[in-house]
Amino acid sequence: MTLVEHYNAETTENTRLVRSPHGRLEFRRTQELVRRAMPATGQRVLDVGGATGVHARWLAADGHSVHVVDPVASHVAAAAEIEGVTAEVGDARALAWPDHSADVVLLMGPLYHLTESGDRERALAEARRVLRPGGILFAAAISRYLSVMETGTNGQLTEQLSPAVRAVVDTGSYDGHVGFVPAHFHTADELRDELETAGLNEISVCGVEGPAWPALDVAGIEEFDARVDAALRCARLVEQDPLLINASAHFLAVAVN
Repeated sequence: MTLVEHYNAETTENTRLVRSPHGRLEFRRTQELVRRAMPATGQRVLDVGGATGVHARWLAADGHSVHVVDPVASHVAAAAEIEGVTAEVGDARALAWPDHSADVVLLMGPLYHLTESGDRERALAEARRVLRPGGILFAAAISRYLSVMETGTNGQLTEQLSPAVRAVVDTGSYDGHVGFVPAHFHTADELRDELETAGLNEISVCGVEGPAWPALDVAGIEEFDARVDAALRCARLVEQDPLLINASAHFLAVAVN
């Protein structure tokens, strides 16, 4: 199944970041990290791979001008309904925007959906091209350790599944063994290296959820409000710790063009 086929069949992308405890944690921390690094309002934001506009919505509410680019037409239609957001079907590897036309570019999905390194290089080159000098790039990635931590805590890590999970840890190549589409999972160092190779500057890579996210899922949605503040503090304390950063489910890199 292709990426577009997957998301055409998947009807819950708009609620992905609210329906599970770790999704809610990811959303809160992503907001926190983005707001920490960019001006409070008035930026021209290009949200590449922005799906249904989950992040575009709050960025527009913050006073930014947001344009979503996504390969899935149904996502684009949903994003275009959000006040203050425009949207178009497009590809991260060949953006229609002119050079130096964005203050901020978000790549919140392309770096894991593009499984070939050459495609990720093209997406980063395009992000640099459309960013003005001094503009800010936010790039998300999935940790290679997500599968082993998730399946190890939710009871799904069987003897039969172990080789596939081991392969993700060793290579970053995810074959879709517990849902989702084939993807590339990073280490924090690998993500930093890709941005450095692309010519970006002032690179900072943070773990998004921190190491407590599997415990939130095991506790269940009814325990989320009681536990989330502690999980957020945990994530902040070790967001760049070299020994624990890879325990996050996602990374968020921030860089300057």
